[in-house]
Amino acid sequence: MAKFVLAGKADCPYFAKAELLADYLQINLPNFKIHKITQHPDKWEHYYGITSDMLSEQMLRIAKENLQTHIEIEKEEEYIKSLINPLQVWISSASAPACYNLIPLLANGEVFGMATEVSIHLLDSSHYKEILHGIVMEAEDLAFPLLRSVSMHTELDDAFVQADIVILLDDILFQHEIPSLEDCIRQVTEQCKVYGSLIEKNANSKVKVIVSGKTFVNLRALMIMTFAPSIDGQNIIAVAMFLENAAKAMLARKLNMNSAGVKDVIVWGNISGNSYVDLSKAKVYKYDSAIWGPPNFSRHLLDMIYDGSWVRSEFAFVLSSLSSWGHHCLGMSPAHVIATVLRYWYQDSPPGEIVSMGILSEGQFCIPEGIIFSMPVRFQDGSWEVITETEISEETQETLKRLAHDLIQEKQVALGEIPEMRPYKEPAFNGFNLLALLEEENVQTPPEDLDTLSNGLLQPETQEGEKVQATTDEPEAPPDGLLQSEMLEEDKVQVPIDDPETSSESLNQSETSLSNAENNENP
Repeated sequence: MAKFVLAGKADCPYFAKAELLADYLQINLPNFKIHKITQHPDKWEHYYGITSDMLSEQMLRIAKENLQTHIEIEKEEEYIKSLINPLQVWISSASAPACYNLIPLLANGEVFGMATEVSIHLLDSSHYKEILHGIVMEAEDLAFPLLRSVSMHTELDDAFVQADIVILLDDILFQHEIPSLEDCIRQVTEQCKVYGSLIEKNANSKVKVIVSGKTFVNLRALMIMTFAPSIDGQNIIAVAMFLENAAKAMLARKLNMNSAGVKDVIVWGNISGNSYVDLSKAKVYKYDSAIWGPPNFSRHLLDMIYDGSWVRSEFAFVLSSLSSWGHHCLGMSPAHVIATVLRYWYQDSPPGEIVSMGILSEGQFCIPEGIIFSMPVRFQDGSWEVITETEISEETQETLKRLAHDLIQEKQVALGEIPEMRPYKEPAFNGFNLLALLEEENVQTPPEDLDTLSNGLLQPETQEGEKVQATTDEPEAPPDGLLQSEMLEEDKVQVPIDDPETSSESLNQSETSLSNAENNENP
């Protein structure tokens, strides 16, 4: 019996011609057997050394079919492997309430699909070993079919081993004295240096890193990129949806509707600092009014809100006060936001919907390159892309310039290029005053100094909008490991509307921004 192996590129017409001949011989010769091996064109490095002018339409068609079949087989093999090897998810500062609320969302199958198993690894300091042990036991008690395992880790050397997804919930906590802004930046840099090197060393090459929290979110994502240079920058993002959802909820309450019907609110800039909440593209769906339409019928949000003074005052003030009422948030909202971002990343965002996310700027919208900047994106085919067709006004462009200034300054301080932050060149734009903000909020620091990552230990973390306070009417507060620090950079809102009686038409030209200066004047 004659046995032959036929190998070639999946899209090669010459391979298609040889395949036709091999099939003919195999049908007509009982002792003739052929084994076919195809390779994706990107992986085929050999040169045939064969030329011909006889490229028939049939050869080209078969070559196209071969390539499509090869891609489908590869996808099926990857799917089978994913069933054998569960997705490895690592969560840092796992004693935080956000982690507690996040685990069921990751394990119920809605985020990664009903056919993908997950193994969750909880990472935190040994100070919180008992808390981690309790979380592991509760997670196991849930008995989710797709939850392969839950484990706890307190040794940094073992962090992020074979990680497919890394979720960083860390925020900095203060010593007895509140440090300067520059000292906070340097502390964050040291923390990210440790994490970045561990991700570089231990994680999978295609690991996805999600940075969340209340402090220096943009800077932390950038420093992870800096200290994990082999990880694709496309796979490291900063979560901005917490602020986006808070704005949507406020607008929905004003319109007396479900917040799920508010879409396309854009957050620009520094997620945990000076941000710009842009309502110019925002739409409302399923709004109960005299005008009604099918589910995909939408109306411009600014056409529905006629109270310009509310947009400038209450809307601005509440958004800027997220940190002051953040203690009412016990981790449910941040957990939902992280799970939503991951679901979009793996299963695509809704068609046509805008998602705000902190990504590495490549010059889009004239934003300086090399900083993490929140901007509009869409998720598709396991990746994301910036919605560059978004039109912005000259006023918005100038605001983005101001917002980029702070982020560039943070980066330069973190890398030791400048010793301290410098104000923006225009005096009308006041940067946030970290020390004044902390003094106003009367931050209570832990009774004992906490070790930092530079000393080889993880710090307890703070999630976006989270702080647990005990009162006489509420249950006893959780252990110290769950108490989160106050926000370093308070989100402020700046609404460029001059006339309180502005019409809906002029409101369409306005955009809502976050600015410390205005809200310090409107307590």
